[in-house]
Amino acid sequence: MVMAQSLFRVLQQHHPEAQIDVLAPAWSLGLLQRMPEVHQGISLPVGHGQFGWTIRRTLGQQLRSTGYTQAIILPNSWKSALVPCFANIPLRTGFLGEARWGLLNDARQLDKQRLPMTVQRFVALGFAPNTAIGDYPKPQLLISASQQQQVIAKFQLTHTTEVLALCPGAEYGPAKQWPAAHFAALAKWHIQQGKPVWILGSAKDQAIATAINQACGGQCTDFSGHTQLSEAIDLLSLATSVVSNDSGLMHIAAALGKKLIALYGSSDPTFTPPLSEQAEIISLHLPCAPCFKRVCPLGHTRCLTEITPEQVWAQLTV
Repeated sequence: MVMAQSLFRVLQQHHPEAQIDVLAPAWSLGLLQRMPEVHQGISLPVGHGQFGWTIRRTLGQQLRSTGYTQAIILPNSWKSALVPCFANIPLRTGFLGEARWGLLNDARQLDKQRLPMTVQRFVALGFAPNTAIGDYPKPQLLISASQQQQVIAKFQLTHTTEVLALCPGAEYGPAKQWPAAHFAALAKWHIQQGKPVWILGSAKDQAIATAINQACGGQCTDFSGHTQLSEAIDLLSLATSVVSNDSGLMHIAAALGKKLIALYGSSDPTFTPPLSEQAEIISLHLPCAPCFKRVCPLGHTRCLTEITPEQVWAQLTV
């Protein structure tokens, strides 16, 4: 969703009169609200992996009166193209994906050599087929002072300067997760300088967040599992620097323009890099990486364990 903002910015640049609405899962609406190009987010009331034919048909029929002229479908799944079709949107653009002839009437073949990055593929759908994709606008989230003050008040924060934010979660699996002990070492060094450390993540990240905080004697502020996505975004906007696995929060930190150290193990930093000049990628480029596996097939996860805390700290304090 963060990378999709580059497409939204391209559309706004080339079609300033256009109204950009985004159909997306409810959890992402807070993120869309922080993208000034987006007029509104529309909740898709279907769970991940759920087909939901009747729900999609009903929603599409409800959207017929809105007068949309084009739908750009970013996911490659067959079901993701159903709502625009049911809504009778005249131009339905997307990559062919799961044989979506008929559902798409502007169906394009994906040339992975010409468009190696995910963000390039998104941006390409905003142009005519086979348009050369050069420079494109990077994601840039807009956070208001009032939004920042709301999270400061809610979580009763008293020290919001020189904050190091740690994002130790990795939804995909442990092969993308830097060890808790390594994160804890960074946190200890920062705390020893009298500066605050925040840990952010979802409820699924609470185990590793707890391990990090316990190793630091409970001196970190652990937000894992205690925030909505919108609150996590606003908290990250207050941070000075961020250390993160390859994750959604990593992309958010990049879109906020934070000094970011992005740690890559089983994934490919050339495919989905943080889209910011303030980001520094650390990847060991081992012969076995990237493997794109959830769990290291060789059983050692050296691609992450051998990224040392000292190495990250050196980049963080440049």
